[in-house]
Amino acid sequence: MENQTNRNKLIAGAAIAALVLGGGGVLLGRSVFAPNTSAPASVGTEKGETEKDHGPEGFVAMDMTRANAAGIVTETLQSGGLGSEILAQGVVAATPDGEAVLTARADGAITAINRRLGDFVRAGESIATMESRDAASIAAERSSATAKLALARSAYAREKRLFDARVTARQDLEGAQAALAEAEAEARRSQSAAAASKVSGDGRTLAVVSLISGRVTKADAKLGAYVLAGTELFRVSDPNRIQINASVLAADARRIKPGDTAVIELVGGDTLAAVVRSTTPSLDPESKSATIVLQPQGIDGLTQGQGLRVRIKPSATPTGSAIALPEEAVQSFEGRDVVFVKTAKGFQARNVTTGQRGGGRIEIVEGLKAGAVVATKGAFLLKAELGKGEAEH
Repeated sequence: MENQTNRNKLIAGAAIAALVLGGGGVLLGRSVFAPNTSAPASVGTEKGETEKDHGPEGFVAMDMTRANAAGIVTETLQSGGLGSEILAQGVVAATPDGEAVLTARADGAITAINRRLGDFVRAGESIATMESRDAASIAAERSSATAKLALARSAYAREKRLFDARVTARQDLEGAQAALAEAEAEARRSQSAAAASKVSGDGRTLAVVSLISGRVTKADAKLGAYVLAGTELFRVSDPNRIQINASVLAADARRIKPGDTAVIELVGGDTLAAVVRSTTPSLDPESKSATIVLQPQGIDGLTQGQGLRVRIKPSATPTGSAIALPEEAVQSFEGRDVVFVKTAKGFQARNVTTGQRGGGRIEIVEGLKAGAVVATKGAFLLKAELGKGEAEH
């Protein structure tokens, strides 16, 4: 009887041990990283818990608000490996109509300055005032031309009445008409000169007027200083009218055509799309490089004079199946290279096969397709979140 009791205890203990080991095996199976696969909802669940509560393996639940707050930056993938991209250094510059150089229209002394460095000014608004002898001369010529025009009109009207009354000959009328035309031309010339010089109504001062709306980016004028005609006094730039001037080697410049796409790399890992507007037909004599003018699709994060890097994608270059990414987008997890692909509710880790590297970029030869949106800057944070989640499981 005692032997039967001991035998029953051994059987019960073995069953309990089997259950414990079986449960441990299930839990261990949940901790194994296997992205791109999903287990049945019933595996590793207790008391009605489903796999939906945790997400598929390799998934990090994170909305874009939280991702942006953590500094995670995403990028849309495009076909083409490292060979399809031309890396170049660029500078943010004003477009030809985006910057105005304001000079002194005549010799004179600066008597008033209405705008300072960084101030906003509208087109046609006065920035400074000058006193000039030339202003008095221009004003005198304007007044003289106006008086001569009035006299010529009066003489023509009188000759016209006499000719209609058959008192004077036609040649007298024609002479008065010619004198009137000459006076009108002189009046237009003097008015244009006064308008171009921005002479005041009293003829004492000249106004320095902005040609465009924008901000004062350079102010060399000093109150009371005497300057010569043509001296640069101010510069006004419109921050909304900008372009990127990128320098590329001559061999690469021949591959680039207007309309090709490009990517501008901003500070912090953000990117901005751009389009090639034009290419210079000649090389810089010092750097032996050509200038590619890019038109950015937006102005956020761009400031005139800012240096940055651009990636130009010539349309004539065969793209292939490879995809180029920033090196920081590829993370090593449990001995595998993974990239985090954005989904509706977070990021999914995906195994990839990498190729060559260069210029801070890495080529993905397998595992990703063009059009996917992946995490670039801050991908290591997603890796840490994934590691923490696997440890909890």
